[in-house]
Amino acid sequence: MQNKIQQSVFSGVVGTIIMTLLMMLGSAMGMPKMSPPAMLAGMMGVPVIFGWVIHFLIGIVFAAGYVFFFNNWLKKMTSKIARGAFYGIVAFFMAQIGFPVMAAISGSSTMPQPEGSMLLMIIGSVLGHVFFGIAIAVLVKPVAPLTKQIIR
Repeated sequence: MQNKIQQSVFSGVVGTIIMTLLMMLGSAMGMPKMSPPAMLAGMMGVPVIFGWVIHFLIGIVFAAGYVFFFNNWLKKMTSKIARGAFYGIVAFFMAQIGFPVMAAISGSSTMPQPEGSMLLMIIGSVLGHVFFGIAIAVLVKPVAPLTKQIIR
């Protein structure tokens, strides 16, 4: 059995991979090009490799938010798919707030400008985050409370 930290890291990495692949495949199917790592790197003035690291760290932090908090709050939703989709939408809105905050913290005077239709970019981003949330919800397993793990 994995503990909550291990589940956060594993599900965050897998969810981020799935979301990133969807965004990359979307641009091959006519959606606007979206590269969160490139946007993060450009905004912070660092090489793209650091944008990738930051992108995955953010995914792990969001997964930890699900594992430690939202998973318990969403217990009444019996479907893991529905729970994950709901969390993905929450993550999307949190990203919309967090991105400008990160730009302000990094001292970036300009936000990255979208290439193409803003509506299609929003739809692609929402879908990517929904699949991110679903991946996390499907991968996270219940962890027994510490008191039940004590050796008898």
